[in-house]
Amino acid sequence: MSSPKPSQPSARRLSRRQALGLIGASGAAMALTGAVPAQRRQGRAAMTVTCIIRYQIDPFQKDAFRQYAENWGGIIPRCGGHLVGYFLPYEGTNDVAWGLIAFDSLAAYEAYKKRLASDPEARANFAMAQSKKLILREERNFVELAAGTLDRPPALGR
Repeated sequence: MSSPKPSQPSARRLSRRQALGLIGASGAAMALTGAVPAQRRQGRAAMTVTCIIRYQIDPFQKDAFRQYAENWGGIIPRCGGHLVGYFLPYEGTNDVAWGLIAFDSLAAYEAYKKRLASDPEARANFAMAQSKKLILREERNFVELAAGTLDRPPALGR
């Protein structure tokens, strides 16, 4: 006996990782809303590349991870990164967090990494996270903004 055929063509299924990656990229675009227009007003070029860091965290140490993320608030800008923000689990998956940092170029990112490696507060923050085992896994992706898609307010209610 053959299995019944679906009445509609099946959509391509995304893995959980692919879906979370798409959500992260969407979050990057949403989080950058307001950041780039402010830079344009100041005469600076728009950030061209955003590093999206996906963290798998110990869900029982969410508050400690929050402190780790907040510590970056002064460190990242001082070392040359545009801190878009850190995002902690709220609803749904309880062990995935995101960090978004924008740069003018990959060369600017490389220079930032060198400054970060020599920054005492950055080294202390990394060491704290390592000693508490807050981060179980970390991955980085670099994305660029699709022209004409940033800071588009909803059309409803106009």
